[in-house]
Amino acid sequence: MAGPSADVGTKVSTEAVERFVESYYAALQSSRATLSSFYSPPSAMPDGKPLPAIVFNGNILSDAAAFQVMFEKQMPPAHYEVQSYDCHVLNPNHTAVGFEASSGGSGKNMTILLMVSGYVKFGELREAAMRGFSETIMLVPNLDLTITKGRGRRGKEWLIQSQNFRLVV
Repeated sequence: MAGPSADVGTKVSTEAVERFVESYYAALQSSRATLSSFYSPPSAMPDGKPLPAIVFNGNILSDAAAFQVMFEKQMPPAHYEVQSYDCHVLNPNHTAVGFEASSGGSGKNMTILLMVSGYVKFGELREAAMRGFSETIMLVPNLDLTITKGRGRRGKEWLIQSQNFRLVV
């Protein structure tokens, strides 16, 4: 099956990451109780490794709930300042078990690679040092939204399947 045209893929991925970056980094700052909703449901790769794959500054986290608990219970308040981000379509025909790929080249069934860089302050804003960060995220379509078409759809269109956050010098 042919994927979306390059123009459609670029448009869909760019719009998706704009919305994602805005909502995700706002949640890291002020809506930490919602963080697990940004991740794909638990599953496994063919070799048995768990998904979503989450690495935060070198620490492997078991799942989205563990990531949320870490931010709610262990992390000080944070202020993120995203300086730049870029995205690329990795797979224009993403499919999952129990999911039929959409037809017509809509771009709604692709995987997107997102690279983000910026600054973060952990702690009270006046006292905290600003640190650089780099983050690589793979986004996949939210299959629950794709399956339940029509009015009343709620939720995030794109979910994190893989994430690697790193503080930089």
